Amino acid sequence: MLDYIIVGSGLAGIAFSETLLANNKSFVVFENQSQKSTRIAGGLYNPVILKRFSEVWNAKEQLALAYDFYAKIESRLNVKLDFRIPIYRKFFSVEEQNNWFIASDKPNLSPFLSTEIIKKNYPGIESPFGYGEVLQTGYVDTALLFDVYHQYLEQLNSLRKETFSYSAIEFLDDYIQYGDLKAKHIVFAEGFGMHSNPFFNYLLLDGTKGELFIIKAPDLKIDVIINTSVFILPLGNDLFKIGATYNWKDKTDLPTESGKIELIDRIKEIINCEFEIVEHFAGIRPTVNDRRPLLGSHQNFKNLHVLNGLGTRGVMLAPAMAIDLFNYIEFKKPLDKTIDIKRYSIS
Repeated sequence: MLDYIIVGSGLAGIAFSETLLANNKSFVVFENQSQKSTRIAGGLYNPVILKRFSEVWNAKEQLALAYDFYAKIESRLNVKLDFRIPIYRKFFSVEEQNNWFIASDKPNLSPFLSTEIIKKNYPGIESPFGYGEVLQTGYVDTALLFDVYHQYLEQLNSLRKETFSYSAIEFLDDYIQYGDLKAKHIVFAEGFGMHSNPFFNYLLLDGTKGELFIIKAPDLKIDVIINTSVFILPLGNDLFKIGATYNWKDKTDLPTESGKIELIDRIKEIINCEFEIVEHFAGIRPTVNDRRPLLGSHQNFKNLHVLNGLGTRGVMLAPAMAIDLFNYIEFKKPLDKTIDIKRYSIS
């Protein structure tokens, strides 16, 4: 008898797997690699919403859990995943500078926004108004995390590389039968794939397409993440990850010409040197209209649970949300009402 079956092994599935391991629970993960959002994600973590100069929901608590979460995986798997480097917000006017200073005076933002204007000349970028530095930032190499964690699950004999069949679930008195597996619970962590899930497809998971580039720019010399309308993330060897677009209508994970043009235009607004597009890729973020994750249990099938809707901040959200869902299932600890799927009803 397994404690859990997990469907999906992106950031949400990995975080829940780690939570189960920490609590000595047995599990099997199903993964068919149909969802690409974790693999192609920028992987940035940033406690401030820079468009509105507001704090990310529960940022302090989420960051603390995330630092510990990635450090433990790095230690166990002997791999480097978490890169803590500053994010510099490029200013385009004195007004933007003033808005930054106003924001940095707010008690909830002061731990995350430096009050010093960074006046540094980076080759390849003109910035006469300087930069504002966001503190406690960095990025996680999500593609590497995805690959090494799958290898780890295989070593544990806990990974099945196959598509999960919803119709094959048998509901018995106090457990679930799925083929040769018996489990007390199933957690669906499918990202945008949740739309095919007959148990949870009533939830308002919108999904936002994002397109990104890897570019080569030998004349661009930066050692920080530059953030404006897009981010520029240095990868080494003159390579940079650039992202991302937001498309709420197109639900395919194929790169588009319109996305390419949009990214090129935005890059040219920031840098003034030549660049070559090395790779162009796309994926669907599991976003929710109210910008809150989707956690909870099915109202009719109490053995079925969901962990989804982590959106653009999955790197920060996943560890905290996995712990919240585990405590809810195992110890009946109530979920925050803003993330509980009870805020939606089955029609």
